[in-house]
Amino acid sequence: MNKTDVVREVLKDRDMAPGLQGAAYAPANIALVKYWGKSNAALNIPMTDSISVSLGSLGAHTTIRVASQNHDLVFLDGSELPAESTFYQRVKNYLNLFRSSQSHSFEVKTTSSVPVAAGLASSASGFAALVKALDQLFAWGLSGRELSILARLGSGSACRSVFEGFVWWKRGQENNGLDSFAERMDVHWPSFRIGLLELSAQKKPIGSTEAMQRTIETSRLYSAWPHQVSTDLPRMIDGLTHRDIETVGQVAEHNALSMHATMLAAWPPVLYWLPGSVEALRRVWEARQDGLCVYATMDAGPNLKLVFEKSEQAKIVALFPNLNIVDPFDLLS
Repeated sequence: MNKTDVVREVLKDRDMAPGLQGAAYAPANIALVKYWGKSNAALNIPMTDSISVSLGSLGAHTTIRVASQNHDLVFLDGSELPAESTFYQRVKNYLNLFRSSQSHSFEVKTTSSVPVAAGLASSASGFAALVKALDQLFAWGLSGRELSILARLGSGSACRSVFEGFVWWKRGQENNGLDSFAERMDVHWPSFRIGLLELSAQKKPIGSTEAMQRTIETSRLYSAWPHQVSTDLPRMIDGLTHRDIETVGQVAEHNALSMHATMLAAWPPVLYWLPGSVEALRRVWEARQDGLCVYATMDAGPNLKLVFEKSEQAKIVALFPNLNIVDPFDLLS
């Protein structure tokens, strides 16, 4: 089964005649238990489950309409992208999955409040917003599960950005990916905070997909990764259920560092960290030794995300004045 087959299976007999416009928002997300590696690269099916938290009002707003031209138009943050750009090609290839026999061209406009390709899940929020906008354009009335499956075809972690709050992506068992989707967890934690420490907004030296594949193929440490996740997952669920920030923070930090260890053991090594990343990690560890309850996690990029509760916010901002504080539940209050 390929991506087109999956789309047909999800949409079934739904109408493929577009309306005037679709518009949607989707938040970026940060994985607390990471997704690293695919069992089926063509369908973005992961090796393991993962758990994330949304970034509330940080994400992507997308509008889509049928274009009057005979080719797609893609705008990012107000600028029209050239057809040869990577972002344009990814959007076009994704839209190809949803074109009817009439071969509509589309105009897509996305504004993103997170840097693109800098390890802050911009592609996740972008593709989640795009599929939600498509759902509105065509009036399909898709369920959250169906939207999650379709978003995953554009970017794996986009399946989590369909939802807000804490989200659990279940990898599934079927090779067609129809049972690989995310669901929002029934955990409301208004005092939970994520701090974004942006050390670089530059494009990553190697994309996540290529880095994952290289790690799987060449890192001897990767064989231990599925076991790591199988251990971390129930601990994370327990920590979230009981709103235990120490458990959540410990698991998130250990899981992230373990993921990066598998990359370092790849050949050639994959290293996203900058000197500032190491310095910031050391400051987090020193703060914790001094009694501050704060933990760090990192995705495929140099930027740190700090995990803590609102009661510690003032002290943490004093240590990291440029920290961008995110309330994952600000849109759910």
